Amino acid sequence: MTNFDIPIARRKTGSLKWDRRPDLDPFWVADMDFTSPPEVIEAIRKRVDHGVFGYAIPHPSLLDALQTYLQSRIGVITPEEQIVHLGGLVPALSLAARAFGKPGEAVLTCTPSYPPFLGIHHDAKMELIATDHVLIDGCWTFAWDTLESKITPATKLFILSNPQNPLGRVFTKDEITQLATFCQRHDLILVSDEIHCDLILDEAKTPHFSALNLPEELQQHTITLLAPSKTFNIAGLGYAFAVIPNKGVRDRFTAARGHTQPEINCIAYHAAEAAYRHGERWRQDLLAYLRTNRDLVNSTLSEKLPNLAIPEIEATYLAWLDGTALPCDNPIERIERAGLFLSDGAFFGHRRCFRLNFGTQTNHLQSALETLVTALS
Repeated sequence: MTNFDIPIARRKTGSLKWDRRPDLDPFWVADMDFTSPPEVIEAIRKRVDHGVFGYAIPHPSLLDALQTYLQSRIGVITPEEQIVHLGGLVPALSLAARAFGKPGEAVLTCTPSYPPFLGIHHDAKMELIATDHVLIDGCWTFAWDTLESKITPATKLFILSNPQNPLGRVFTKDEITQLATFCQRHDLILVSDEIHCDLILDEAKTPHFSALNLPEELQQHTITLLAPSKTFNIAGLGYAFAVIPNKGVRDRFTAARGHTQPEINCIAYHAAEAAYRHGERWRQDLLAYLRTNRDLVNSTLSEKLPNLAIPEIEATYLAWLDGTALPCDNPIERIERAGLFLSDGAFFGHRRCFRLNFGTQTNHLQSALETLVTALS
């Protein structure tokens, strides 16, 4: 059993999370305070011991690990040619916009949303069309009628987050199928960001339904983005991959790369392979720990801050906290004055909300929750 209670000193290590605002205790960017699986660390050591770090290409055992992962976790058999290796997921979002959009055309997405979703249209000089998710019977979903009303002839892409960041929602088979049908009807490329799909906290209750599980005819306009980075805490190594079933879509996506995409370093390839090949036991231990932290967030805040709305957190290590009903004008300002650094909901498209990263040691989280309650009471 992995011991996630061991604190890791991260100050003055060049950590974005910890050193961006060293005056505050950080619970913001999606970066956990846990060491990666020992098998990943060992794979990195072994590659470093080789001593030569030239230009790299995906090695055959990495491809085997990816195909095995896709078959065991998502239930699909994926030919090698459908896999596109990438130096990160955010650059892939930008690449999709540039591949399938032109200046003056539009990207459609739903808010609150991972902030790059609300910015990648600039890279292609496109427009952004954003509409809110809606809460129905306590569950966040798509506002289908509103989506239909937002479509214009210039709309070319839909950007999806599933599981949803920051809402923590795992969309169902019916929802993803309805969305893909909507995209097909309006000739949109569906870009499905599934980077958090291995962080579903109760997969028996809320199983992941990937865009890769859609009927074949609905897959033809899809780009599915995956990465080991969030799950195994290796985001700084810069590796992700896309699965694109349709050759025409794939060729257009890869052709748009030009000279704008970074080289993928050799260490990232080996870390990704080790994570997918050997990280499952560690991942299960992580999920158990995150469930404990999730429940601590829910119980503490629902009891002590009843005016703070918290959606059911089905996935990720991120809690979306809606402060609309709090009796204070600027919740995030109060939080920072109290010494905490949370993600401001304004960057996700919703003011008076904030996102709490609970991927940290439980006692560290407990202390932060007490501070948060005091700040917002």
